[in-house]
Amino acid sequence: MSYEFIAILMFATLVIMLMTGQRIFGAIGAVAAISALLLWGDGGAELSFSAAIKLMKWYPLMTLPMFIYMGYIMSESRIADDLYEMFHVWMGPVPGGLAIGTIGLMVVISAMNGLSVAGMAIGATIALPELLRRGYDKVMVTGVIQAGSSLGILVPPSVVLVLYGMIARQPVGQLWLAGVFPGLMMAGLFILYIALRCRLQPRLGPPLSKEERSISWSRKIALLRAGILPFLIFFSMTGLFLLGVTSLVESSAVGAAAATLAALIKGRLNRQVMEETLRKTLVVTCMFMWIILAALCFGAVFDGLGAVKALENLFLGQLALSPWEILIMMQLSYIVMGMFLDDTAMLVIVAPLYVPLVGELGFDLVWYGVLYTITCQIAYMTPPFGYNLFLMRAMAPPEISLGDIYRSIVPFVLVMTLALAITMAFPQLALWLPEYHYGK
Repeated sequence: MSYEFIAILMFATLVIMLMTGQRIFGAIGAVAAISALLLWGDGGAELSFSAAIKLMKWYPLMTLPMFIYMGYIMSESRIADDLYEMFHVWMGPVPGGLAIGTIGLMVVISAMNGLSVAGMAIGATIALPELLRRGYDKVMVTGVIQAGSSLGILVPPSVVLVLYGMIARQPVGQLWLAGVFPGLMMAGLFILYIALRCRLQPRLGPPLSKEERSISWSRKIALLRAGILPFLIFFSMTGLFLLGVTSLVESSAVGAAAATLAALIKGRLNRQVMEETLRKTLVVTCMFMWIILAALCFGAVFDGLGAVKALENLFLGQLALSPWEILIMMQLSYIVMGMFLDDTAMLVIVAPLYVPLVGELGFDLVWYGVLYTITCQIAYMTPPFGYNLFLMRAMAPPEISLGDIYRSIVPFVLVMTLALAITMAFPQLALWLPEYHYGK
């Protein structure tokens, strides 16, 4: 049996295993382990052992539980509630202002969490009922919350970029900095779309009434002070890292400690909050670690087979495609896979093939990590799998139907596609900040 056929057989078996509903790490790890034992006998056990040791020795992985903990304690202690109320009061008089404020809320939550789940939960439970109560179009605001929550996997500290950095062996600090400007650009495009559409169709996002706007300046200033606390948490984490005061791991510890201190200052740090935060942190962290371990084992078997060289020969030699044509094909394949798989499964399945090939084609792997993450955002919002679609369906009130949810994402997916094209056309949009910071 040729090595190419073995690689295709492994890939097909993995896809079939995932379609049966098996846990991701179980399906990937089983295919990797069985393939290694069949190909190399008892010596194949060394592959998984080496991958496990490599994982345990990877120091930046310590940031993963810290950032997950920080996001959950911010959510459980309702610190985000104060932030949304601040946006509500200050942006309410503008047509579509509450929807624009919701995007701002999502950016800040993303900058403190690294996962889209927390942003979706906060948006669906805090922002969505308020927007609907004030007469906002239910289709538009459903799309706003789904699109805004997807920023959590691009704006640092992105957990998805941590996973990519581990599998692609790229510095997490550079990946996070690379996601800053594309993430802010995408948020800006969302805000521009909302502002233009609400100006053209004011009924979609009516401003606050005169009665609701008659809030004293003392109350506005008080809300502004309450909203500053989340920004201070973000600066204590990211600002100290950029200034060179703390390392990446130290920065994550500072962020976790600052979020805990903020909950304590607010008087919301109790036994129930800590229990829920620690339980959810443990569950998510262990899940990601098992997935990374299985992905490393799978990638080691693929490397041993020489599947990457075979794929390179197919695209460059036999099909004679240019590097940019191959890159575009890769992104399209992610979007197609994203209709059926989540972001982690996509990364684990194709990273052993795509990441080395991208390096061989001469592209920057840090830049490619940003492209992958943006494509994951698009995949999050495309049916039939669409991770954010399912989350929204579970959290939305009864008056929002599945058809409303599917219609709501169309303009935002187009905006994300535009952001992806801009980032592909201008790589320095992602690479300038990490090059400047680490070069300095």
